Amino acid sequence: MYINRKIDNELLNWSKEKDHKPLLLRGARQVGKSSSVRKLAENFEYFVEINFERDTITHTFFDFDLIPQEICTKLSVHFNKPIIPNKTLLFFDEIQACPRAISALRFFYEDYPELHVIAAGSLLEFALEKLPSFGVGRIESIYMYPFSFQEFMTACGEELLWKEVCKSSPEKPLFNAFHESCMALLKKFLILGGMPAVVSKYVQNRDTLAAQKELSNLINSLKSDFSKYSQRVPELRISTAFKAVVDQAGKKFNYSKVEQYNLRQIKESIELLQKAGLVISVVHASANGIPLGAQINYKKQKFMLLDTGIFQRLLGLNLSDILFSNRFSAVNKGYIAEQMVGLELLKSAPTYDQEQLYYWHRESPKSTAEVDYVIQQGEKIIPIEVKSGASGKMQSLHLFLKEKQSEYGIRTSLENFAQYDKIKVYPLYAVGNLMK
Repeated sequence: MYINRKIDNELLNWSKEKDHKPLLLRGARQVGKSSSVRKLAENFEYFVEINFERDTITHTFFDFDLIPQEICTKLSVHFNKPIIPNKTLLFFDEIQACPRAISALRFFYEDYPELHVIAAGSLLEFALEKLPSFGVGRIESIYMYPFSFQEFMTACGEELLWKEVCKSSPEKPLFNAFHESCMALLKKFLILGGMPAVVSKYVQNRDTLAAQKELSNLINSLKSDFSKYSQRVPELRISTAFKAVVDQAGKKFNYSKVEQYNLRQIKESIELLQKAGLVISVVHASANGIPLGAQINYKKQKFMLLDTGIFQRLLGLNLSDILFSNRFSAVNKGYIAEQMVGLELLKSAPTYDQEQLYYWHRESPKSTAEVDYVIQQGEKIIPIEVKSGASGKMQSLHLFLKEKQSEYGIRTSLENFAQYDKIKVYPLYAVGNLMK
C-alpha cells in the first residue's frame, strides 16, 4: 500500500520542468525513495527500473563510452521496454553498486537532456565520496527523510485536522478539543516514528504492537548493513558507536565515555553512520549573526537517530508512559521529544538542500545555558527550546534573547499555541510549521 508523501509533488513538478536535470534521490535506507519514484512513474507511458544490486549484467552496459543513447538502447533491449524521451521514466536504483552509472548521469544532462532520469541508492553517499566531481551543476539532488508528523496525520486520514493546525498560531490557538486529538496522534508518532514500512503497518489495522514488530525487523535490517559501510572499520566498532549515540542522546557527545575505542576510531565510525543517514548531528553555533553556519564549533556536537521509532525501540522505553501520560517528562523520556523537534525541522526544510541543525550552549563559571535549537528565518535568528515549564522557568531562552537581542523565541511543548511576551509557544506537533 502506497501512502502519499509531500515529495510526490516535488517529483511531479520536476517531471514537468522543460529543462529538467537528472535527479538524485538521497537519504537513508528504507525511507521510501524507490516507492516514491514508482508512484511518479504512473504519470509516464513507460517505466524502466534498473536495480544495480540485482541486475548485475547491466553494469557491463556502462563499461565503455558513456553515451546515453547507446546505453538506453542496450537497456531497452534487455528489459524489452521502449525508452522514449518525454514518455519513459528511467530509474537507476541502488546506483551506488555501479559507480560508472553515477558518472554517466552528467552525460544524460549534456547529451540526452530530454529524457527523464532518476537515480537513488541506499548507501549512495559512500559512492559519491569517491566521485567528488560526479556532476556538479548537471545533476539535481532531493533529500528524503522518514514521514513527517504532517504526513503521518494524512496517512491516518486526518487531513482536515491538519488544515486546522496550519490555520493556528500563537495569536490564534487551536480549538482545545482539536489540540487534544493532535496530542494523541503525536504520542503514537513518537513511538512509531516515520519509517514507511512501520507507518504502513500501523495504518492498515491501527495495531501498535504489530508496528513495533515491524520496527524490530527494520532495525535488524539496518544493522546488517554496518558491514557494508567500510572495509577499514570493523562492524563491531560501528555497532558500538551506534549504541553510544543512543545512550548519549540529548547531550553533547562525549567520546571518552565510549569504552574500548579511542576518539579517532569512534569519530570515524560516527561519520560512517552519518553518511548512511542513520545519525544526524546538531552542531553548536555561536548565533552571533547569519549565516548560522559561519560560526560553529564541531567540538560541541549532539547526535541523534533519523527516526524516533527506531530510537525508542533501541532504548526500550515504556510505551504506556508516552501514550497515556500528559507529563512532559514522560513524553520526553530519553529526549525523544527533543529529537522529534529536530527531525521535524529537517523534514519541513526545502528538499533540494541538506539542512544542518544547530544548538546554542554557553559555559561560564557563573552560569551554564543551553538552547536546544537555533534556526534562521530570513535575517533573524530564532532560538527554540523544547520545554514543559512556564515562561518564568526558561532562563536559557531569556538569556539568549537578551544576549543576542533576538526579536522573539520559541518554546515547543505539550501546550496549545500561546504567547508570553517575547516567547511564542508552538505545540510539538506543529513545530514543522516554523520552517514554512
